[in-house]
Amino acid sequence: MLFFIIIQKGVLALGKKVDYKKDYKQLYMPKTLPEIVIVPRMPFFMVSGSGDPNGEEFAMATEALYSMSYAVRMSYKSEDVPAGYYEYTVFPLEGEWDLLDRSKPATDKSNFKYTIMIRQPDFLTEEHFERFLEQSKRKRANRFLEKIRFEHVEDGWSCQMMHIGSFDDEPKSFARMEEFCTEQGFTRSSKIHREIYLSDPRKTEPSKLKTVLRFPVTRNDIRK
Repeated sequence: MLFFIIIQKGVLALGKKVDYKKDYKQLYMPKTLPEIVIVPRMPFFMVSGSGDPNGEEFAMATEALYSMSYAVRMSYKSEDVPAGYYEYTVFPLEGEWDLLDRSKPATDKSNFKYTIMIRQPDFLTEEHFERFLEQSKRKRANRFLEKIRFEHVEDGWSCQMMHIGSFDDEPKSFARMEEFCTEQGFTRSSKIHREIYLSDPRKTEPSKLKTVLRFPVTRNDIRK
């Protein structure tokens, strides 16, 4: 069995444009087969909420995250360029998903609980966050800007795979991942899972959507 130790490359990538599909390939472009990875600590802009992701609130929260993320990305054009700035491709939207009421079926989208987020470059600081938040508020009227927070997240040991197809077909991939974990001596440690959206559902046929699926695991030998 192969274990991929994922290491941050931000410092090493100075002088060239960082592209998450190439420089962080193991995290964002996995194969369509389950694998075990170790996901490191990374900075994110994030917003938490609940309800149907097809609704207006989810769309506004997503817009707020992208507004902030592009403000950081384009800050090299400002008079106050963040120290350590390097050129990079804006990272994709991610979502961490759970249920408000676990007694209800997972198909009830109104019962969803989520934190959506976009990874940020390593040079970003809390001071920068406050600056870009105020900047974004001046440019856009979006109440979800008030809900954005800047945090670091470390997923650690995880199982992941690339899911190609409709979001409604994800349970099949999760079942496949759990079976793989059992075979390899791991146990899924939480019903909460992460999704990384590599396709725009507004422009992509459901059968061709690419989504990275990931959930936390523990090694059975350690649990004992």
